[in-house]
Amino acid sequence: MIALVADIGGTRIKLGLVRDGEIVARRTEPARAEMPLGARLDEMAVTWRQLCAVAGVAPKAVDGIGVAFPSVVDPERGRILDEWGKFPGCTGFDFGDWAQQKYRLPIVLENDARAALVGEWRRGAGRGCENVVMLTLGTGIGAAALMQGRVLRGAHGQAGILGGHLTVRYGGRPCICGNLGCAEAEASTAALRELAAARPDFAASMLAREDRIEFAALFRLAAAGDSCARALRDHSLAVWSAAAVNAIHAYDPERLILGGGIMASSAHILPPLREYVRRHAHAGWGTVEVALCALGDDAALHGCAWLVAERSERQGMGKVNHP
Repeated sequence: MIALVADIGGTRIKLGLVRDGEIVARRTEPARAEMPLGARLDEMAVTWRQLCAVAGVAPKAVDGIGVAFPSVVDPERGRILDEWGKFPGCTGFDFGDWAQQKYRLPIVLENDARAALVGEWRRGAGRGCENVVMLTLGTGIGAAALMQGRVLRGAHGQAGILGGHLTVRYGGRPCICGNLGCAEAEASTAALRELAAARPDFAASMLAREDRIEFAALFRLAAAGDSCARALRDHSLAVWSAAAVNAIHAYDPERLILGGGIMASSAHILPPLREYVRRHAHAGWGTVEVALCALGDDAALHGCAWLVAERSERQGMGKVNHP
């Protein structure tokens, strides 16, 4: 099975070519999320052809395309259902029609956090477990759930993926989703600068001297004793811990996987979060395992490739003759 795959983010797009479960060529590009989606996909198609050339794979040998997108999606119809300020006019875009016109190939569209969970389940930290929840901590906070070996999607495509939009602080900061006190609004990279600037000790802190206020710098300065960084660190750990317990209570997993760019600082995050889960998550049957993702930035690419293969097997798709 050979698949062209993409993990579309608000900042970066990761593209790859997967052959028999292995990523044999990959490239990362700026997202340019201000562009219309169709135009950006056409640019991605050029990159995919280049990756085929690098891997020595003829485009005719490709079996399908898998795309992970950061929004609520309808995988069966290949449509985006919600627009979150990225790729204007993307709702309703027909991925299936685009893939047929551009490649004459079947395409699978999935939410990015779900695709990452599938990748970890099949090839990473979720292997051997049929009840898994994943939280991705990054620019935003993504989530996905697997229950009894089935990916949770729900009646309208949003089941399991709004873990970053569960309330962790009653009456808290406004979130882009319309709610108040969401985990994403309280402790994500997108919110961090505003959270820092709102503190009275920010101007005098070393954090204010950073060119970019990111969690790697926050944890470094907190360890050095900066009071503003320490307060923000403790606040963020409390938010992520509460989000983890919410996910555990909602979906009853045996394993919770943490991924996303912020987890580059996992040494600072995993120990307190594991202890919080041990003390506060209701799991009378035992203890939920809290694991670090194994695949990193490749998780969604692997997930997309597996979903392409699974869709092909489920629908009995044969090879398509390409131009």
